[in-house]
Amino acid sequence: MRRAAGWPPPRRPTGLLAALAAAEQAMGAGRARVGLCVLCGLPAAGKSSLGRALRLRLPRRPGWACALLCYDELIPEEAFLPREAGAEPTGPPPLLPPWKRSRREVLQGLERLLRALLSGGPLPAPPAAAAVSPQVWGRLLACCRRQGLLAAAESHAGGGRDRTQAAATGPLYLILDDNFYYQSMRYEVYQLARKYSLSFCQLFLDSPVECCLQRNRLRSHPLPDQTIYLMARKIEMPDLKKNAWEQNSLILKSFDCTLEDDEQIISLLATALENPVKQMEENTEQKEADRAICAASAVHQADQACRRIVSQTMKDAKDKNILPSEMKSLAAELNKLKIEFLEDLRQGRNLKSPICLQNQYSDPATSVISSFQHEATNVVNKYILK
Repeated sequence: MRRAAGWPPPRRPTGLLAALAAAEQAMGAGRARVGLCVLCGLPAAGKSSLGRALRLRLPRRPGWACALLCYDELIPEEAFLPREAGAEPTGPPPLLPPWKRSRREVLQGLERLLRALLSGGPLPAPPAAAAVSPQVWGRLLACCRRQGLLAAAESHAGGGRDRTQAAATGPLYLILDDNFYYQSMRYEVYQLARKYSLSFCQLFLDSPVECCLQRNRLRSHPLPDQTIYLMARKIEMPDLKKNAWEQNSLILKSFDCTLEDDEQIISLLATALENPVKQMEENTEQKEADRAICAASAVHQADQACRRIVSQTMKDAKDKNILPSEMKSLAAELNKLKIEFLEDLRQGRNLKSPICLQNQYSDPATSVISSFQHEATNVVNKYILK
């Protein structure tokens, strides 16, 4: 690991020891026991190598524990596969693409795990209607068992029930290994830390695109070059000056994926443990920034889903032999409707659709998508029933 940006110059060993001592004292005082550390950067930037190194190195410190949760292992491979030709569903388009649904399930599964870790009790099985699929939940549990985070406790029925091993006496870091190329993806993890007053920090590996491409081509299952180029254009680095929630971040200029300069990383982890995220933030400016991030993420999500709905609706209309002259009018009407819905979402206005009112307790993007699906069906029915 070479030079680091966005962090003070390397501290003297005495400074690091002081930070570690303060963190250990915080543990004894009953403050945050669990920290969430987000590894982010381009594919093949060296995140997994760094995560594995931390997984081995952190437990060498007295009382510290660490578990590495790699999204590539938690999300089923089929979630990333392109839809096969001729395999389009006949029903309405899904609200979220499979990979986004899986990411949401991982986060919800992580929250269930955190609740058990903080209480030190058994890990209850998710209810039948849980938002976490059995496949993702099973992968998460298997990953935790392999790393000693869970142990089987005997149940009265003679079977096994998972019990958290650790929650308790010393610092435990959960290292989340994923690209996290949008700030909104990382902010979701921060919100989880804030909900339970956990520690939160970020390690961003800033590796040149050419280096990532070379490493990726050596992998057994390389990604297409175009995928990495596209992500490099979209990736959002931590903004330490603008976002208060990203203050505990370290931007690493990574070329060789070693831990020669790990003093800065350990210092960051220890500092984050000293300062768990507060549940109630009184900073009005930060609240506004938080809302802006959430709104931008919701609008982007709704826009992508509405585009798919328009595309599927136009295809359905063509299959029902609507006249070409009317297809143009239908497309214009649907696009106008989409713009209106997205503007309502952007401005925080309540929609009057019955579907939206029924879904008033779901997240705004999902409500808008459901409502738009309903209205788009009404629009196309006008043309079909002429």
